[in-house]
Amino acid sequence: MTTDDSTNSESRDPSAAHRAALPKLEKNMKRIQDLTQRLMGAMSNKRKVPQDLQGPAPELYSKAGTVAFQEMIQNPSKIIEQQIGYWGKTLQHFVDAQQAFGKGELAAPVDDTPTDRRFANPLWQSHPYFNFLKQQYMLNAQAMDKAVTEMEGLDDSEKRRLEFFSHQIVDMLSPTNFLATNPDALTKAVETEGDSLVRGLENMIADLEANDGELVVSLADKSAFTVGENLATTPGEVVFRNHMFELIQYAPSTEKVHTTPLIIFPPWINKFYILDLKAQNSLIKWIVDQGFTLFVVSWANADASSRDIGMTDYVEDGYLTAFETVREICAVKKVNAVGYCIAGTTLSLSLTVMKERGIDYVNSATLFTTLTDFSDRGEVGVFLNDDFVDGIEAEVKEAGFLDSYFMSKTFSYLRSNDLIYQPAIRSYMLGEAPPAFDLLYWNGDGTNLPGKMAIEYLRGLCQNDKFATTGFDVAGISAKIADVEVPICAIACESDHIAAWKSSYQGVQKMGSKDKTFILSGSGHIAGIVNPPTKKKYGYCTNDDLSVSPDGWQAGARQHEGSWWPMWGDWLAKKSGKKIDARTPGSASYPPLAPAPGSYVLRAKVV
Repeated sequence: MTTDDSTNSESRDPSAAHRAALPKLEKNMKRIQDLTQRLMGAMSNKRKVPQDLQGPAPELYSKAGTVAFQEMIQNPSKIIEQQIGYWGKTLQHFVDAQQAFGKGELAAPVDDTPTDRRFANPLWQSHPYFNFLKQQYMLNAQAMDKAVTEMEGLDDSEKRRLEFFSHQIVDMLSPTNFLATNPDALTKAVETEGDSLVRGLENMIADLEANDGELVVSLADKSAFTVGENLATTPGEVVFRNHMFELIQYAPSTEKVHTTPLIIFPPWINKFYILDLKAQNSLIKWIVDQGFTLFVVSWANADASSRDIGMTDYVEDGYLTAFETVREICAVKKVNAVGYCIAGTTLSLSLTVMKERGIDYVNSATLFTTLTDFSDRGEVGVFLNDDFVDGIEAEVKEAGFLDSYFMSKTFSYLRSNDLIYQPAIRSYMLGEAPPAFDLLYWNGDGTNLPGKMAIEYLRGLCQNDKFATTGFDVAGISAKIADVEVPICAIACESDHIAAWKSSYQGVQKMGSKDKTFILSGSGHIAGIVNPPTKKKYGYCTNDDLSVSPDGWQAGARQHEGSWWPMWGDWLAKKSGKKIDARTPGSASYPPLAPAPGSYVLRAKVV
């Protein structure tokens, strides 16, 4: 009875409910004061990021401004037409909103703006305030896009960069990225009486403290995963270790295996266990289950002592040493090899070095999302001009290595809405904990690059395209793409924003091999490769005619459902000889040193 009276009293006196909420509000305010002190401390320890690595050189914008001014003088009608079109749409929307409001309707006017998942909350469509903000933002974005796209007087590279970085500015200014104009965040704050904002501030400060004062949003719950426990769990042994890498040999899961072993070289920009996340999507486990003796390289993480490690070291002490070790362990003359991304590029360089030296270690090579022709560098090319590369060169000259922070930041901005803004909204505005997502956990587990190697790769390959043109100097030779003569199977991904598939295709075309297979998988740089048959996702296409242009190849390609793994497995089996009794990891000369996944994947360096 007392409870009912109290409830009725509060309903009759709204101020009673407000008074009841005051202790919680006061607690949150006190918590915010404490968090503010932590915030100031984190910001005061902010790392110094070179100006050259924070954005394109000012010359890009000044040239664009000059071009726009010249166009305005020389062709004023075009500018006037653009502005009148923009003004007309903006004013018409304002008039429609005013008319709806004048009729006493709390409803939004007609909304013909395109669908955008950032604006999924129904209030963006129905509420006049939020809909007005959304429509005005979309009109501004369209006007900016049109102005940049139709700008004349810039070369193709400059125009691509201007389009990319103008999109970054437009995306950053979306009303969804600000608390006062985000209905999801405002609703959550009211429903939780401010708790969501306090949790969001806690999340933000934790990210700042973990990243030397840089705001790098956590994409995954780091406490949910442990490498070697619930990631990278396929059984195996480390059978070799040097200053460059650990070599893992995986335990067989079949009684018989193919004679010719397989070795995978993952990119050293990230850690190898992207191929062994969980049993359900592990390419490593799948390969072992198909009856192959599998070795995988786990690269050492660079630090200041890696300053002078270059591409030649990767070829000599990495690839050639790994080939020799696997040949001896398995008592075979040849191996099959896989290179993923930059590791595929370096595998191709190693093949040319071996040809020059008369070494015949490799029976076939598979290239995952690999660039060997850098004439078109795709979306990532906006970060490969001298302004950025000069900044990287200065950074590695001082530090001796390229911190993983810079590579991670670069790749994140290629998908900023998915990898920066939406995660930040969930974490900082809604106060949600990062998801327990294995792929995103791996994405945040970056590695550093040796200083010398980073510059050789960026200057000689990415910028100057020497491997596909004049020759790239490595290991005492001038490596040329035409000297890659072993059988090749290349897998590229249609929406890859790091290794554009058309460039990958063009590189395969230039190789000297008479036995070439090209597979185009759906999706992107990671999901297109980590695409197990059980998921039945994405699909892939093939075309035996590699003499045509990329567009011609795609137009004539045959579409297949599901994963490309089984097709590649059949191709690889034909290159792998007869079946023999399964091999256990190691040999008399190379006894097991430690269980997989080894120690290099768990820390920066083994001393």
